[in-house]
Amino acid sequence: MFALSSGRPPAAVSIIRVSGPGAHGAGRRLAGSLPDVRIAALRTLRDEAGGRLDDALVLRFDRPASSTGEDIVEFHCHGGRAVVDAVLSALAEIEGLRPAHPGEFTRRAFENGRIDLTEAEGLADLIEAETEFQRKSALAMAEGGLKRQIEQWQKRVLILSAQAEAAIDYAEDDDVGTDPTLAKECFELARELGEWLGRPRIEPLKDGVRVVIAGPPNAGKSSLINAIAGQERAIVTDIPGTTRDQIEVPLSLGGIPILLTDTAGLRESDDTIERIGINRARSLVEGADVLLWLGETKEAPGHSRRILVHPRADLAERATAPEGSLAVSSVTGAGLDELLARTSELAASLLPDEGAIALNRRQAAHVAEAQGALEAAAATNEFVFAAENVRAARVAFDRLTGRAGMEDVLDSLFGRFCLGK
Repeated sequence: MFALSSGRPPAAVSIIRVSGPGAHGAGRRLAGSLPDVRIAALRTLRDEAGGRLDDALVLRFDRPASSTGEDIVEFHCHGGRAVVDAVLSALAEIEGLRPAHPGEFTRRAFENGRIDLTEAEGLADLIEAETEFQRKSALAMAEGGLKRQIEQWQKRVLILSAQAEAAIDYAEDDDVGTDPTLAKECFELARELGEWLGRPRIEPLKDGVRVVIAGPPNAGKSSLINAIAGQERAIVTDIPGTTRDQIEVPLSLGGIPILLTDTAGLRESDDTIERIGINRARSLVEGADVLLWLGETKEAPGHSRRILVHPRADLAERATAPEGSLAVSSVTGAGLDELLARTSELAASLLPDEGAIALNRRQAAHVAEAQGALEAAAATNEFVFAAENVRAARVAFDRLTGRAGMEDVLDSLFGRFCLGK
């Protein structure tokens, strides 16, 4: 298989990658000869008719010590569209070669044991990372941080499984059959897994912390979102009920991804369309990670991460903010820096520490599955049941790394990758 592995041309340099049993042969067909392993060399690339395609750097990698676990050849060509198209066309003419599917290079790496599923997920997140927090978290996963932790858990579970099986074989041996260490060690590992499950998840870091701006009509919500975004994203008028649907603005606050959301003014309305927007606004308030409330303090919804905002503080009649509220002016910018600092602080509390390993929903589900099995093993006095539950924990870890029953997950994951990755 082959594909362009760098960005779309035009570019200074384009990298075309070939992987599989026919990679080295294809490389020789175009370049005449290949350099030594992992040594870049300049070659003239020619098509089947001998026509010159380009002068390119050629790199060769031998299986299994390559990114895919297969033989690989890379052509580092000039990045013009015509050059790239010509090289790809020449490769397509070679029997046994075909264009790669999206994510196929990474999937080959997974199938050949070069990476596990958690590393592949981290790599996908790394490619999609837009903030520094996202980059560092994804890099920790892509470099095998979670994989190494899972390997430690698997070794411990394997020992527990052996202990349980031994207890079954020697059930009449009092020294083995009444050994309390199995239950204790199952409980300790389950407790450790519970601590991991209690950590902040990756989703707020990937999708952005949802910061919802809410309050009654004409409270200044749309003006505030425009002031924070630094551009006109929401329509601002003196007419109550202008905003009838949510407006989302993705932003980065000090490297923290947030999804700033403007909502319809909360009030009673006879307008059918406005009522729909109001109902959506109430749902967004309930699901907000951080709530910026621009209404009366006594009417503020209960929320664990709430900031009471006193808007339009530039007006003389609103110069004094109620106790506990932050005075803000979208016109002069007064109070905006403090508002953003408070918002960033609350958002950061929902995120994993910078560069720390964080579980996604799929990973957390399998860790919880293993935890439940180990708790059940610790709670039983029957070694047969304990052995079965420890085995279930081992299966959960295999699913976590992608080594069991994960075909649908694999298709979804590798479909996120671009061609050539």
